[in-house]
Parts: sequence; C-alpha cells; structure tokens
Amino acid sequence: MGKISVTIVEDLEEVIEGLSAFIKKDDELQLIAVFRTAEAAALELPLLRPDIVIMDINLPGMTGIECIRRVKQTSPDIQFMMFTVYENNDQVFEALKAGASGYLLKKTPPLQIIESVKELYQGGSPMSASIARKLVSVFVDQNKTTPAPEAAVLSPREKEVLQLVAKGLLYKEIAEQLGISFHTVRQHIGKIYEKLHVQNKTEAINKVYGNRVQ
Repeated sequence: MGKISVTIVEDLEEVIEGLSAFIKKDDELQLIAVFRTAEAAALELPLLRPDIVIMDINLPGMTGIECIRRVKQTSPDIQFMMFTVYENNDQVFEALKAGASGYLLKKTPPLQIIESVKELYQGGSPMSASIARKLVSVFVDQNKTTPAPEAAVLSPREKEVLQLVAKGLLYKEIAEQLGISFHTVRQHIGKIYEKLHVQNKTEAINKVYGNRVQ
C-alpha cells in the first residue's frame, strides 16, 4: 500500500510548520500540498485528490466549512479532518454536515494528530474527547438498526457494509469480517454516498437508520 497523501489548509505559519514536520517524519504519510486560503484549496483539491485534508475553519475569506461543501460536490472520496480551536455545537455540526469525518482541537498532542489521520484513512471518525461527548449527547436511539425506506437504493452488500460502519467498525475490520479487500470496502462506501446523496458516513447513517443531528 502506498503512502497516505495529506494536504493542509491553514493560514497560521506556526501551525503549518508544526503539522508539516510531524507528517514528514512519519513513513506512512506524504504531505503533498499546503494551502493558506480556502479559495485556493477549493480549486486545487479536486485536482490533487489527496486521501486526507487537515482543514482549519477560520480562514481569511471563505471558511473551511464552505470549502468542504464545495469540494465534496465533485470529490466525495476526499476525507476531511477539521483542525480548529472551535468546539461549540454549531461549528461542530456544520462541519460534519458539510462533509468532515473527523474533528480535532488544535490543543491535540502532535502524535495523536498523526494517529488520527491514519484512523480517518482506515474508516474511523477521530474526534477530540470533548467533541465526541457533544455528539453522543445529541444522538438519539443510537442502537436503532431498522433501515429507513431510503436504504432501498442500496445493494444487499452495501447495506451490510453500512450496518458495520454504523456499529463503529473501521474499514479494515469490515474487510476482514466480510472477506473482502480494504479497497473494495472503500469502493462500497463511495457507492453508498453516491446513491444516498450524502457527503460522509455520519449523514449516511443518519439517513438510513434515522439518527439526526439537529
């Protein structure tokens, strides 16, 4: 397996330098670009198609959340991890609705950031502890497993994959359980997003299993 390609969208030089240094030290990661504005990122990310984008929210001009919305329209496979000082409910939920799959605060230790990038690539949804608590507090009936009518567009295998995602399994764990490759799991996830017209797995689970983030 090749290296996980990573892009940073951040305007603070000290944050860029710190993230870049740790990414470059890790043998599994490859930093392919840095953008200091969301406008530049929105234009170039669909062309670069990195695996993971570490995205700030409060950027000069367009916000990081708006950038995600635009990029996800044409490049739904690109995974976004928010990296910000904001931990209020509105910012968290708007980022997730836009298509972010991870949410870390800037006070997160560097080694945890690197491990979170890898976890996101493997199908996880890494989040700072305080953010995870906020999400748990607003998800109702989290164990509900009866699919909604929207699930009718999915194939039996896609329903199976989504149900395992809803249970919190990583892509590699899903691959092992179903006897398929990691790459095949990612392909199924992409098809699920396309058929359900969603941007990330949080939206997919909400749409099929009825959990709603208000």
